[in-house]
Amino acid sequence: MPADPLGVDRWKLRTRTLAVGRVPLLMGVVNVTPDSFSDGGRFLDPAAAVAHGLRLAAEGADILDIGGESTRPGAAPVAADEELRRVLPVIEALCRQAGVPVSIDTSKAVVARAAVAAGAEIINDIRALAGDPEMLVLAAESGCGVCVMHMRGTPQTMQHSPEYADVLQEVFDYLRTRRDALMAAGIEQGRIALDPGIGFGKTTEHNLTLLGNAGQFHELGCPVLVGPSRKRFIGELIGDLQADRTAGTAAVAVALAWQGVQILRVHDVAAVRHALTVSVACDGM
Repeated sequence: MPADPLGVDRWKLRTRTLAVGRVPLLMGVVNVTPDSFSDGGRFLDPAAAVAHGLRLAAEGADILDIGGESTRPGAAPVAADEELRRVLPVIEALCRQAGVPVSIDTSKAVVARAAVAAGAEIINDIRALAGDPEMLVLAAESGCGVCVMHMRGTPQTMQHSPEYADVLQEVFDYLRTRRDALMAAGIEQGRIALDPGIGFGKTTEHNLTLLGNAGQFHELGCPVLVGPSRKRFIGELIGDLQADRTAGTAAVAVALAWQGVQILRVHDVAAVRHALTVSVACDGM
């Protein structure tokens, strides 16, 4: 697998730095929600969520991403106090037990602040730290690693006939603008990861264009994070929306790894880890 041509080989977090090698880092998904698109309700109980996170870490997750608000198409917003009730016990336990950095998946500064106080190292925001005016200040002061994502619209509206004149250029320009805004707010470039937002206001054609050209985002000089896991476009490609999407996710992961993508956000850590391991072995290097 090729190395990143621009030499982005690490991601700085709040108290540590993650090195990126030939195999992407895997961010394991822990949804503490009743309504996430793939596993909603399975890990709503904190004990179940903690057990799931520990299992993902044992399977090879390099990061655990904890979220208490579904962002699937059409999902209803969740109040901050409810989001906190869901995620804080899970973050506290996994920060003590998992041995890998924990990320909070939220767009609310009050949730992110409590998560950081509980030990979280990363703020992963689908609204690119632009939805809450306190997020930029919090991210800069905390020293966390941050992930900013492109989304057209909101989870309630994003799949209502999304249109782009040039999806690759528009997403690239948006992420460049947000990178510059974060740096102007005092967040150093090495702490910023950029996510093109697969499935967030995009058709299958848009998703495929972004996935097939993911390497171009390296020009922005930040780690690239992509979350293709179990997304609808995989079901559409294989012609069965009800089919298991694990194999399709693993295939996308290998394709992204060959483009030098540094971080993959996935549900099925073991399957993706196996696929990447075999792919590297077949490279003959």
